Amino acid sequence: MPAFTSSRLPSAGEPTFTDLGVDADLAEDLDARGFTAPFPIQAATLPDTLAGRDVLGRGRTGSGKTLAFSLPLVQRLAAQDKARPGHPIGLVLAPTRELALQIAEVIKPLAAVVDMDVTTIFGGTSQKPQERALAAGVDVVVACPGRLLDLMGQGLIDLDEVAITVLDEADHMADLGFLPGVRRILRATPAGQRLLFSATLDNGVDALVREFLRDPLQHAVDPSTSPVSAMDHRVWQVADKTAKDAVVRRLASGTGRRILFTRTKHLARRVARKLTKDGIPAVELQGNMSQNARERAMRAFTSGQVHVMVATDIAARGIDISGVELVVHVDPPAEHKAYLHRSGRTARAGAAGTVVTLVLPEQRQDVQVLMRKARIKADIERVRPEDEVVGALVGEVAPVVAAQDMPEGVAIKASPTGRAHLPKGGRGRGRRGTASQAGSGAHGGGGGGGGGRGGGARGSGGAEGSERRTGRAGRGGRAGARRGGARGSRGGHQRRAGKG
Repeated sequence: MPAFTSSRLPSAGEPTFTDLGVDADLAEDLDARGFTAPFPIQAATLPDTLAGRDVLGRGRTGSGKTLAFSLPLVQRLAAQDKARPGHPIGLVLAPTRELALQIAEVIKPLAAVVDMDVTTIFGGTSQKPQERALAAGVDVVVACPGRLLDLMGQGLIDLDEVAITVLDEADHMADLGFLPGVRRILRATPAGQRLLFSATLDNGVDALVREFLRDPLQHAVDPSTSPVSAMDHRVWQVADKTAKDAVVRRLASGTGRRILFTRTKHLARRVARKLTKDGIPAVELQGNMSQNARERAMRAFTSGQVHVMVATDIAARGIDISGVELVVHVDPPAEHKAYLHRSGRTARAGAAGTVVTLVLPEQRQDVQVLMRKARIKADIERVRPEDEVVGALVGEVAPVVAAQDMPEGVAIKASPTGRAHLPKGGRGRGRRGTASQAGSGAHGGGGGGGGGRGGGARGSGGAEGSERRTGRAGRGGRAGARRGGARGSRGGHQRRAGKG
């Protein structure tokens, strides 16, 4: 599932992707996948990024930033030679592994059009698949700073040939304390084109801009401090914890996609397990989960098998999923920026959405301060679980799912033996391990980049008419086999043989 799509047609006088300078083959691919009209951040930045300028793009999550930097990354790198093993030519830095995976999923279809390879690098999983991808020669690396620095220290990757570097969600990297590592990484790259996308310039992001971007052009669209007009904010005061739990259960019972946010990972697990036990399939996303478990949960949620995700703030900035109609703050966040980022999981890409904040009586004053700082106007309503206002947000109620029919990836409890099991009456399907590892699934840890280089002829020349590195053929001029199939011309943006 792409991070966002646009089903609308360009309005009269509105530029198309081709008008903005996007290659015809890439524009055709976008149109075939539903990207029919540029979003404002794309329309604003593409003429400059495609021309090779450094750009500072400011916009809230969900505004279309990923495609805004993916298009120039792919189109401009298509004119470069194939990356040598361990020496990528494009680099995207992201703060979380979930975001890194989603960025890669946006880049991969575009890269396939011009015969480029993409891989992800992040911690929390074996580095062996990442090593193999780098050793085979991969063009674009989407990475989290920590694991990338580890691989650099081991001599498995060198950034000396990176031509384009992208920093996505730079302010979140600052919040997580990654900026010293980001500086080390950027200093290891040549002074090529650099694109920085961030919702704010807080906590040292402005210093990054001054040090590493050359005369950047700035484009600001919907900064994170701006409430989204298509988002309906509700603040519901409930009598006590029992009433809150009942409201949460009822809000989770609908057929639409919804994310429930908790302040702690333990509560996220408890709420998700309780909902699953009650016949409402729910996945959890929190920091104690293994990468395999996270990927299983994400697959279940993005595929529509599961409509409910219970998450900590790791998901407030770490995932980009379209079609989330409801966000519930089970616990009000500690500060207003977290409120805006959590809430930004709904009403994305022009769609409407609703945000509900549940408040206990003792939290009322703190939430009022929070909403003022977030510049959100919403009256605090007293609500009971059985009230019609709750039912109106639930909409159509989904059928209760029997324990034995639960999809893989749902949150289930582990027995004292370590074997995951479903609620009484059902048969557990999990492996040995923690509850969050229940279900089966492929091992994660970064894809792409496989395959040998084949027997391509080396020399000089090629479709571009010049060599970037001595003794290596240009992309368009190299003949030979790669992954067992004939290579098409990269310079001419031709697909692989057999693709037309």
